[in-house]
Amino acid sequence: MMKLFLIIFFLIPLVFNWWLLTSCLIFLSFFMLFFPVSNYFMSISYGFGMDLVSFCMLLLTVWIVYLMLMASTNIKFNNNFNLEFLVTVMMLLLILFLTFSTMNLFMFYLYFESSMIPTLFLIFGWGYQPERFKAGLYLLFYTLFASFPLLISIFYIFFSCNTLFYYLILVDMNFYLYMSLIFAFLVKMPMAFVHFWLPKAHVEAPVSGSMILAGVLLKLGGYGLYRVFIFMNMFCYNYIWVVISLFGSFMIGFLCLSQVDIKSMIAYSSVSHMGLVIGGIMTGNYYGLVGSLILMIGHGLCSSGLFALANMMYERSHSRSLFINKGFMTFMPTMSMFWFLFSINNMASPPSLNLFGEILLINSILSWSPLTSIFLAFSSFLTCCYSIYMYSITQHGVMFSGLKGESEGYLREYYLLLMHWFPLNFLFLKMDIFTYWI
Repeated sequence: MMKLFLIIFFLIPLVFNWWLLTSCLIFLSFFMLFFPVSNYFMSISYGFGMDLVSFCMLLLTVWIVYLMLMASTNIKFNNNFNLEFLVTVMMLLLILFLTFSTMNLFMFYLYFESSMIPTLFLIFGWGYQPERFKAGLYLLFYTLFASFPLLISIFYIFFSCNTLFYYLILVDMNFYLYMSLIFAFLVKMPMAFVHFWLPKAHVEAPVSGSMILAGVLLKLGGYGLYRVFIFMNMFCYNYIWVVISLFGSFMIGFLCLSQVDIKSMIAYSSVSHMGLVIGGIMTGNYYGLVGSLILMIGHGLCSSGLFALANMMYERSHSRSLFINKGFMTFMPTMSMFWFLFSINNMASPPSLNLFGEILLINSILSWSPLTSIFLAFSSFLTCCYSIYMYSITQHGVMFSGLKGESEGYLREYYLLLMHWFPLNFLFLKMDIFTYWI
């Protein structure tokens, strides 16, 4: 564990060389693939450890950070404060690494909140529109408002149990403690009705900010729920969150169909998918927990790839509007194939991780209550509708006259998309890894 931490820490001096840093990150990803991992917390050192969930989240983090550097080369070529950008990204990587590998509840809270600071720097420093300050404030206050009760409950647990290690906590639960412990994570996921900060932050963030936000930072909520449910012995109120999340997934499907901004549509689809994840975690059964983990990893890769595609379109048309971005099949025919692949993966096509995750989650939620079937059916149908809508409206139609010419795209862009698509569609060959957990 400490070996991995030290590798990440010593990567920070490499920020003076963009390509050397990206190369080291891809080598670190392959090094982690051969790291011994088990169901139990292992490699324990000074309160740090790793089980299968932590390992999956850490690998996803390093992979997405590598890809967001690949997607942000315009910052390097335009010399847009590229040194400051690399320092911010590496600090975010370090904080996320500590978040996923600590075994102490207070330290988890500290790193969980700290991850917001580099994200805010990314939005404020390299965002697109003047509204980015407002978007950053939404992100800050939604998260802080929900997290303060969590901090108080952590202090209460420490004074009751004299420990904050996940597996040693034994505390009498009540409704207020239950709400305080999980509400911060529900806002971070985000759950429907407390989700408004997410589309704002995505629309104003640069491509790197959108990729890390969709790929990893939303997963902090699910990871936090996994960790607090280790010692929480109170599940009688979970039905509230299942109902809200499923209803939210259904309603947000309609919201996606009414969007005119590509990034906003992808952001709302993230809320819809995370609603299914919350439903699965709250059922508390085996299929629900494993399905949530698989869907979080699948969504992280798929959503990040869609934001990278939206950015490639933005770099050519300088607009995110669906009214202007039409007819890209004639303008960038090869890129159109990747749009198709990521759109069908977004609606859970085989053999993507999204499909396996959704199958397990639908099994889990239906076994919890057959009444959920109508929401699940509509939610899946609407996911299919807005994915096809997004693909067809951007690739077909009459091309905007300002885009006359050909633009096949750069090798870097195809490599970036392939690195999103390959693990998303080939990890099913090793699906038994995820079943080792629990």
